[in-house]
Amino acid sequence: MERNENRFIDFSNKNILITGGSRGIGKACAKLFAELNANVIITYKTNFQKAEQTLSQLDHKENKHGFFQLDISSPINVKNFFDALIKNYNKIDVLINNAAIYIKHKINEVSYEEWQQCWNETISTNLIGITNLCYFISRQMIENGGGKIVNISSRGAFRGEPNYPAYGASKAGLNSFSQSLAKALAPYNIIVGVIAPGFVETDMASEFINGVNGVEIRKQSPLNRVAKPEEIAKIVAVFAADGFEYMTGGIIDIN
Repeated sequence: MERNENRFIDFSNKNILITGGSRGIGKACAKLFAELNANVIITYKTNFQKAEQTLSQLDHKENKHGFFQLDISSPINVKNFFDALIKNYNKIDVLINNAAIYIKHKINEVSYEEWQQCWNETISTNLIGITNLCYFISRQMIENGGGKIVNISSRGAFRGEPNYPAYGASKAGLNSFSQSLAKALAPYNIIVGVIAPGFVETDMASEFINGVNGVEIRKQSPLNRVAKPEEIAKIVAVFAADGFEYMTGGIIDIN
């Protein structure tokens, strides 16, 4: 008999929304949730071809997968996206907020104008955009009797990001927002959790992992390597699965 390592987790008949699902951690989550029988919906910001390619790689079976364009930094784009999403899928059972940007802005090098722009873009995408999407999705979940929200944070929320301070601040804000949301939504059977990875083998981290500091980065782990996106995806799936509700408000620090 073939062994099914994921047999205790099943997302049949559930709609899973993954922002930034065309690559990296988001793509790994999309593929895993599809294997676990979910209807997977991913968003992309600009790269239509990447999103289409990711969708073609999902295990389809009888599932209804799909993808939408979403600039999460735009409040009106978030609202329009949500309206189109619900029109096509009726409800969302699990929301995974993965989309984020990582812009370098060293305080001793950039101009004041660049400084403001980097902060505005980062906070609008990594924090405010997520709060706006959670506003719509959580209200829909309340109407449907519950749901799960998993937010992808970062170790930068705890350790600081000297060259990317807005990123670190946005992820620290996301941690706090998630715990506030967990308390506010618990009476409605909505569970909220946070996954905070360190370095992961993604496009965003490739220049660091493969750069001059790659050896030191790998040495930060007892395994002498960085995490694989598939490893993060499995933790996300556990958080999103039935039977782990007592973890609500928790932050899993993976680094």
